[in-house]
Amino acid sequence: MRENELRRLLGDGGRGINGWVAIPAPFSVEQYAAQGFDSVTVDLQHGAADVGGLIPLLQAIDLGGATPMVRVPWNDPAYVMRVLDAGAHGVICPMVNDAAQARAFVAAGRYPPLGTRSAGPFRASHASGADYVQAANDHVLLLAMIETREAFANLDEILSVDGLDGVYVGPSDLALSLGKPPTLGPDDPEVLQTMAAIAEGARRHGLIAGVHTDGPATAQRRFDEGFHFCTLLNDVRLLVDAAKRMVSELRGAAPAEASKTY
Repeated sequence: MRENELRRLLGDGGRGINGWVAIPAPFSVEQYAAQGFDSVTVDLQHGAADVGGLIPLLQAIDLGGATPMVRVPWNDPAYVMRVLDAGAHGVICPMVNDAAQARAFVAAGRYPPLGTRSAGPFRASHASGADYVQAANDHVLLLAMIETREAFANLDEILSVDGLDGVYVGPSDLALSLGKPPTLGPDDPEVLQTMAAIAEGARRHGLIAGVHTDGPATAQRRFDEGFHFCTLLNDVRLLVDAAKRMVSELRGAAPAEASKTY
């Protein structure tokens, strides 16, 4: 079976750099994925893509040389199974707040005996190999998003769920849940302490800790704090920030400040 390069990289102690796609345009996704990302995630929760248009985007990520991932809209087994059948090598699931929700996520993403995923990988078996069903449980990455006060309180129980590969922090929603302003580059001490504790918990359980960031400087800080996997700004913000910066430069204005929210 074709190897999951992101899983291999993280398993070898490497640091994963993830891209984030909100614009469902295969050509731009292919070009974006070819810029050196270890993985690229299609956002079905807050992006413009939907499940019906997912396959060309996953193909574009493959052609760009990155590991294709998907954030599903919700912890719904139908979404988890469909994006995996379409060829996603990993799934990020939002708003996992307790162990029962984590177990439901894992069940949808693993074939028996580890889960209840139904056998019907209509594209995955062609894209990853004829032995996909036999090997998928050791291939697919499943990351549960920790982004609420409730999830943090239940962190150890979530991290103890068999078959879960790791957790992924959404700093904006986590900050909102803690009563703080949403931002991908937090400086509030409570938010930073909570994020550091999530990363430490994942490492203690031998699991992956991922996080969304607002760019390279913040991502480097997160790596230094013990996160294994960092996402840079999504394609929309990169497009907006680059265009704004060039227009401002041409008009002789000071460079515009980059986005801190998404």
